[in-house]
Amino acid sequence: MIKDARFLGIPTLDADAETVVVIDVMRAFTVAAWAFARGAERILLASDVEHALALKAKHPEALTCKDGPPAEGFDTVNSPGHMSRLDLTGRTLVQTTTSGTRGALAARHARRVLCAGFVVAAATARTLRKQGSTGVTYLITGDDGTAEEDLACAEYIAALVENPATPAASFLRRARVSPAANTLIEGVRRGYRGIHPDDVDLCLQADRFDFTIQVEDRDGTARLTHFE
Repeated sequence: MIKDARFLGIPTLDADAETVVVIDVMRAFTVAAWAFARGAERILLASDVEHALALKAKHPEALTCKDGPPAEGFDTVNSPGHMSRLDLTGRTLVQTTTSGTRGALAARHARRVLCAGFVVAAATARTLRKQGSTGVTYLITGDDGTAEEDLACAEYIAALVENPATPAASFLRRARVSPAANTLIEGVRRGYRGIHPDDVDLCLQADRFDFTIQVEDRDGTARLTHFE
């Protein structure tokens, strides 16, 4: 049983954290989950646009993904609606986002780092139960640790660790009325490129995928992989 569950933002992340679950519901780790569901083999994490392009130069076969509208040098955008329509079988994705990838890179010193949104919440909780860690830090990446959708997801995962039958509905309701969800909805209304009309709904499909996303550090590059 997990005796110590902490909910922190990136600025207050402890250097000695044992297990960190990095949360970004809207949209980094929903996008990552969809990328794996669509066949991606791995996701390389970039700290910014320049880093992403440098990783692309080292891995020319990779697809690049970023927040915001389409841009030169990038193949797609950080949108689950767009990602869910791609065939990524066997591909490598390079991903950079404002919050999620930044949080994963900040947590890479921990013994174990998992990344999650609602779509992989139950699988993530199952992994936490199996590994037997007594302390877990949930890293709330949005808004310096205050993003309601990320906090709701983190609290849902923590509840599932204690009781796998915990219903998702109340946590999803909090996320659906969050400022991040409203920003995406408003972006769709205004026709912003880089946002898909299905993004909010796809971010709020609890437990859609039965795999866990983890961060590995190989040769100085942080990457996401997944396992069941």
